[in-house]
Amino acid sequence: MRIAAAQAHTRWNDPAKTTDVITDWIDAAAAAGVELLAFGETFLGGYPFWVDETAASLWNDDLQKRAFAQYLSGAVELSGPELARIVECARDQRVFTYLGVAERGSGAARGTVRCTLVAIDSDAGIVSAHRKLMPTFGERLVWGTGDGNGLRVHMGPGGVRVGGLNCWENWMPLARAAMYAGGEDVHVAVWPGSVRNTDGPTRFLAQEGRVYALSASSLISLADVPDDFPLKDEVASRYGGDREHLLYNGGSCIAGPDGQWIVEPVIGEERLVCADVDVAQIRAERQNFDPSGHYSRPDVLELRVHRRRLNAADFDDA
Repeated sequence: MRIAAAQAHTRWNDPAKTTDVITDWIDAAAAAGVELLAFGETFLGGYPFWVDETAASLWNDDLQKRAFAQYLSGAVELSGPELARIVECARDQRVFTYLGVAERGSGAARGTVRCTLVAIDSDAGIVSAHRKLMPTFGERLVWGTGDGNGLRVHMGPGGVRVGGLNCWENWMPLARAAMYAGGEDVHVAVWPGSVRNTDGPTRFLAQEGRVYALSASSLISLADVPDDFPLKDEVASRYGGDREHLLYNGGSCIAGPDGQWIVEPVIGEERLVCADVDVAQIRAERQNFDPSGHYSRPDVLELRVHRRRLNAADFDDA
């Protein structure tokens, strides 16, 4: 199986145009023989870049509230038309796709955005939507917490099992253990787009899990942000008014199950970051270490994963 990260510029806060970008990259991936494709964290909808660049924690600040309101409007529902188009494209092109989504609740939680990693099977459509368990640092001002419903590993093309986590979830030992225990062969780690995040963890994930680790990151510049976003000028002022400044520089990369680089982090370049998966290498590296197999001790150490989807209320009309 050929795997790839689509390292690309998003159309920030514009889900319709970003959907066009995503389907174009799926088409390009299929033409390159890619069967598993991953996009960066919240690629569809956009990463909340301003929380690290402005006084995002100011209480009841009008500008911050307007920024959030616009961000919420650009988030998408899982049942919305954007994902329907992407599912159709993935099905047509036979590409299993992991897509980072800024998800807005439908029905319940319509005023909340969650960082969600959607897995799209080329036959079955959306097979999981993993909401980030714990937003990182300033992200907690913008995103709601998730649950364990999406901690699932899927049968991918060619019988290769694939799973994924959002950004710093890849540093959570028990979250990683849950994915390894699901039988991963390929671990997808999605990031907003900074090589400082992908450089170290990708190789460690691969070596610890004895898996192929695919880190997918985005490129985000101020030029990608609509001019009417309330905090764009304030952020630009930090960089001398440079609207082309690259806030997130990518860093997509791939490591093999021995922890060695197959593709080192790619910085500042739009491209497919590709590698071919050799199942025999996975099996060979598990000869001396299998974290959820012969090197586990379930009689001593136990992990329980709760995968029920959590909502504010469960209505029982019976």
